[in-house]
Amino acid sequence: MAWSTRQLAELAGTTVKAVRHYHELGLLDQPERSANGYKRYGVEHLVVLLRIRRLVGFGLSLAQIADMERTGEPPAEALRLLDAELAEAVERLRRIRSELSDILAQRLPPELPAELAPVAGRLSHEDRSLALVMTRVYTPEAAEAYIDLLRDIEPHPVDEVFMNLPADADERARIGAVEQMLPLVRGVLADYPALDRSGLPLADASRTGEVVTAMMRVLCNPAQLDVLKRVGDRLAEDGEPPRGA
Repeated sequence: MAWSTRQLAELAGTTVKAVRHYHELGLLDQPERSANGYKRYGVEHLVVLLRIRRLVGFGLSLAQIADMERTGEPPAEALRLLDAELAEAVERLRRIRSELSDILAQRLPPELPAELAPVAGRLSHEDRSLALVMTRVYTPEAAEAYIDLLRDIEPHPVDEVFMNLPADADERARIGAVEQMLPLVRGVLADYPALDRSGLPLADASRTGEVVTAMMRVLCNPAQLDVLKRVGDRLAEDGEPPRGA
């Protein structure tokens, strides 16, 4: 029994282009030709082609398959690495499915970390946007502390003072907001020490600071930004790393 290139490709569930590519790489031997010049593939070619397709289906590269064909031995290390990668992918998909299940069941904002599910309903759009950015730019330890803060913190009168501060607030109002915010911020840093500057990735501290500053400029008006800067300056005087924009 002999087959043409097209027939061989159909039997192996691949394409004529793929068969030719395997020839170019030396993975598949060239067949004999009939008197009229047409290629005549036999069972041995089909077996090799099916083996190639099988290994490609596992995720092995053609280079790895070529090494295996050359040595006559299966690439054990490549298979072990592939198995580890697949196990990691399966676990990642399992986590994603678990999170999607919670999101669908509780109608949660999909962009938020799953750990914020219990408090998602009381977070404003601005809070959710800030949480999305901060949990991305913080180190894992600081991001965990930030999530704990959002879950633990209760509404405070100072929140209203800051949120209601008009863009053209006078000096007296700004100083008053600073004095009211300082004890609260000091308490937060004492309870969640990972949220100081040490929580920023050292290699990207400058860029992280730029991202946080840009975010605060979107969320805050000029007076609020000024208050945040003054709070940061006061914390620096206390020996605390400055925070905010």
